[in-house]
Amino acid sequence: MSDKPNPDPFFDLIMDEDLAKNQWPAKIDQFKKDETHVSLMAQAMTREKFEILKNHKTKTAGWTIARAMNTGTCYPSSSVGCHAGDHESYTDFAKLFKSVIESYHKGYNLDKDKHVTDFEVTKISVDLSEQARSKIISTRIRVARNLDFFPLNPGGTQQSRLDIIKLIEELALTLEGDLKGELFRHTTMTPEQNRRLVDGHFLFKGKDKMQAASGHHERWPIDRGIYLSETKEFILWINEGDHLRIISMEQGGDVKHVFERLGRGITAIENGLKKITGKDPVFMSDDTLGMITCCPSNLGTALRASVHICLPKLIAKMGLEGIDKIARESYCQARGSGGEHSEVIDRVDISNWRRLGFKEYELIEDMINCVNVLALMENDIPSR
Repeated sequence: MSDKPNPDPFFDLIMDEDLAKNQWPAKIDQFKKDETHVSLMAQAMTREKFEILKNHKTKTAGWTIARAMNTGTCYPSSSVGCHAGDHESYTDFAKLFKSVIESYHKGYNLDKDKHVTDFEVTKISVDLSEQARSKIISTRIRVARNLDFFPLNPGGTQQSRLDIIKLIEELALTLEGDLKGELFRHTTMTPEQNRRLVDGHFLFKGKDKMQAASGHHERWPIDRGIYLSETKEFILWINEGDHLRIISMEQGGDVKHVFERLGRGITAIENGLKKITGKDPVFMSDDTLGMITCCPSNLGTALRASVHICLPKLIAKMGLEGIDKIARESYCQARGSGGEHSEVIDRVDISNWRRLGFKEYELIEDMINCVNVLALMENDIPSR
């Protein structure tokens, strides 16, 4: 495959007609009037705020308020509806992002609270019940990370993405033990490699319309890639959305082992990049927002800990919506068998939804507690 952009117009950045002219989008007024599903962006943004911010561009990426709010304007079904193009987006456009962040990460006060990171696996104070463990098919824990010396990908360029993947290719050569593996670029992998990665459900395809509306997928698939360990239990997605998605996964329910590998992998990547670049810090973060990510929903830990668990009787009795309602009581969420926006077949994806203001090991506890509750409920339903 050659390094030419995909001709599929899906990957193009399409701006709302009003926003493209740097004008207040009339759609948002209509969304509010109709009382249809309105994103957090649309709830927070007003014409008055837009007029104050519309001519400002951030220093790093030249990000604008029009670009920041394009996703939620094009797609009112978006739950968040806005994206950042660089670190300073969150401060320069605080009139939008502050409200969105505090609405999504309920209870977190940006004026008072600080975020603390802690990957210490020994601090996890709860265990999966035997009932839960027997029902879990697989465990997957991931984090997003962005490099401090580049803009975020929505505000980046083909050159910045090229520099990122070259840097990760150099880093990949230093990973050892169960982290050792091989990096594949989307544009140069062979048909056989592509098929193997697709069949193994490892390869990301970039077909997220809401990410596309933020500019995530411009010039797809150039300078995107995936690193897969020899064990197939440690994975890096490169320039999929954020610069890196660092993933630890395996079959079964050994959540603590998966979490330990993830923490060890993050440390190896951070130390390796410090050595290669001579830069410190490596990852984009601050004391208030934690890890800086493109989407405000991922700020803080940027962590999603999930299991696929078989709950056929619960699915039949209450469906995904009912299971999700129970999960929310344990600070988690339920998604379909294939992840977000997917159908439910025989299993459910259970993951934490809190991220900002909590330590990583605490979010693992959220997920374990939720799974234990659901497994007990499943066992209590009589078999027909």
